[in-house]
Amino acid sequence: MKISLKAIPHISNKIAVDLNRSGVVTMTRGLEAISQEAQKVLMENVKQEMTLEEKVEEICQENEEQIEFNLVDERQLFFMIKKKLAPEFGVILNYEERYSDISHKILDELYEEDLIHFDVTENRIKNIIYNSITGFMAQTSEIDDAVMDKIRSYKKRYIPGTDEFDILYEKLYKEEMIKRGME
Repeated sequence: MKISLKAIPHISNKIAVDLNRSGVVTMTRGLEAISQEAQKVLMENVKQEMTLEEKVEEICQENEEQIEFNLVDERQLFFMIKKKLAPEFGVILNYEERYSDISHKILDELYEEDLIHFDVTENRIKNIIYNSITGFMAQTSEIDDAVMDKIRSYKKRYIPGTDEFDILYEKLYKEEMIKRGME
C-alpha cells in the first residue's frame, strides 16, 4: 500500500512509540526527535514517488492523442511507464522492499543523529521500524473505513476534498488512531 502525505506524521509517531516500547532502545532526546527524523525520511521517499508520478503524467499527456487513438488502457500504461522510470527516480515499487529500504534509512538517520542507543543488532531495530510501518499500513484501511462511516453518519453532508472535510477527517482519523493505541 502506498504511503500518503497525511499518514506520514502518524507512521513516524508509531515508529517512535514502538521503538520506545521495545525495551531495546535508549532514546537520547525523546520521542519527538525520533518522530521528526522518521518523518523526514518518509517525506523524502513519498516526494520521490510524487516526482516520478508527475513525470509519468507528463509523458501520458504529451502522448494523449496516440493513447486515445490506440485505445490504450491508461492505468496500465501509467504503471508500465512508472515501472520503467522508477530506478531513474530512486523509487522502489515493491512495497516490502520499499518499506525495508525506508526502515534502513530511518535507522541510519537515528543512529547518525545520535537519537538512539542500543545493544542489539541493527537488524532487530530495523525490524521494529519495518513492523511499525507495515502494521500501520495494514490498519490504515480499517481506520479510513471507520472515519468515513462516522462522517457519513453526520446529519450535515461533508464533501470530500473541501477544507471542512479534510479538517474533520484528520480530527476523526487522529481520534481513531488514539482509540486503537497507535499514537
